[in-house]
Amino acid sequence: MALLDLVQTLTTPHPVDRYLELVRPMLTVRDMRARIVGVDRSVPGTLSLSLRPTRQWDGLLSGQFVQLGVVIDGVRHTRCYSPVNSQHDRRRRLDLTLRVHPHGLVSRHLHEHAEPGMVLDLAPASGVFHLPPQRPDRVLLISGGSGITPVLSMMRTLADEDYSGEVMFLHYARSPELVPHRSELAAIAAAHPNISVELRYPERDGRGFDHEELVRVAPWFAEAQTFLCGPPPLMESVREVFTTEGLSERLHTEEFVATTTPVDTAEVHGSTTFSASGVTAENAGTSLLEQAEAAGLSPEYGCRMGICFSCTSVRRSGCTRNLRTGDLETDPDQPIQLCVQAAVGDVDIEI
Repeated sequence: MALLDLVQTLTTPHPVDRYLELVRPMLTVRDMRARIVGVDRSVPGTLSLSLRPTRQWDGLLSGQFVQLGVVIDGVRHTRCYSPVNSQHDRRRRLDLTLRVHPHGLVSRHLHEHAEPGMVLDLAPASGVFHLPPQRPDRVLLISGGSGITPVLSMMRTLADEDYSGEVMFLHYARSPELVPHRSELAAIAAAHPNISVELRYPERDGRGFDHEELVRVAPWFAEAQTFLCGPPPLMESVREVFTTEGLSERLHTEEFVATTTPVDTAEVHGSTTFSASGVTAENAGTSLLEQAEAAGLSPEYGCRMGICFSCTSVRRSGCTRNLRTGDLETDPDQPIQLCVQAAVGDVDIEI
């Protein structure tokens, strides 16, 4: 470690990995990266990638997410994605399935340009949405759209453990063709009699989520631990049922879209100073991340929903509102997440 610190000092101002990557991108000392070894575009609007991480990768807990970094037009962008791997996968491979958003800069770039051999930046797995160490007696997995990825990781993990409890996997999509890993879901269910898979296509068959549907597929849901990830309408419907049943503590959720509280237009006044850049902008009631981008700045971000902390910056002075809780925060010189904070009056942010 002392030798590494000495080398780091000699290579200042750039970290040693900046020089090593000129020789070989996957040769790193501290930075973690991953090489693309497989690309699958067979599901419309979806991209599946297989990655081989560098030696620093130490695995994940099923349901966690990672941050990928990709350079586009000379600018590094990071985004959060949930691997679909079982946490017992020993191949040193990382499998990701991403939805390609029409206006998603990174997902569109990868869909158009990803190929075997491309090297991406990678951060360790993190997040609190994962199976508990002590497995529940029964597990209910509910997902919709691209929310399938973390719960598929959980299902694979339970299958690899020969979990003996009851598992129900309930997934919602627009059509069968848009369900990634559909054949594998059927194969897992066929190989494990205690695991059931139910796919629903509300736009085709009109079967959305409600209490009746829950009782039909998992009559034991009140005794289970439930893991939910999907679009806001599905999340809200499931939460409503579990709240009505008094089972909120048994429902564990991961969101790909931030749920925010309404902004009172009477509070939208003053201006935000991005002091490190010498830029000042009138407050618009949007998140500080959106406001900074509108002012021509490019702060780093990953999830845009307060999960990954990539956009954390210091609030030097002023008052901000947490867009998820509505709470006001005024302590000076405090780190805040730009994507879930909005200015209330004059604010100084160190960007």
